[in-house]
Amino acid sequence: MKKLILSTLVLVAVVANSAVTVRYINRDSKAYTLKVKIDGSYKEVTFDASKTGSITVQGGATECVLYTNCGEVTLKGGDSVEIKDGCIKK
Repeated sequence: MKKLILSTLVLVAVVANSAVTVRYINRDSKAYTLKVKIDGSYKEVTFDASKTGSITVQGGATECVLYTNCGEVTLKGGDSVEIKDGCIKK
């Protein structure tokens, strides 16, 4: 019984801390706020203008889908992307 409780607590802790962190460089002089889907939920992330930085999408998964005017981009934790002319490339 103790092993079951301990296993459940560890699983809950891992899922609660799941997130996707992505490094980016925005070569455009415009900031972009985009819709992102992680673990079935939709959120928004903002990429600041003319900046290098990182974003973290909180959720219960290790990858997410970012929706842009140039199409969908699937990102995993640790990915690096470049934003140029409003499009995101890995």
